[in-house]
Amino acid sequence: MEALTSKQKKYLKSQANHLRPVVQIGKAGVTEHSISSIEAALNSHELMKVKFIAFKEEKEQFLDAILDGANAQFVSMIGHVLTLYKEHEEKEKRNFKLPG
Repeated sequence: MEALTSKQKKYLKSQANHLRPVVQIGKAGVTEHSISSIEAALNSHELMKVKFIAFKEEKEQFLDAILDGANAQFVSMIGHVLTLYKEHEEKEKRNFKLPG
């Protein structure tokens, strides 16, 4: 999976602007269940937000576990909200056409 360019991240940020967080990380932290929820949401939506309710100071430490576990790409972290992207495997089901 290629890293997103700054142009692609900018495009995805604009598309994610209206989205609400789908998954919340609470007092249990990042668990297998939360990673599977993130992966399921990415498989159906491609672009999603994760909100940190707890562990706000440690959110950067959880980033690699989330990205690796869900096989996702980092778009942005604004405040306590993480935006992730995962391109759909089937070309005809992709919702976003990333700029080159």
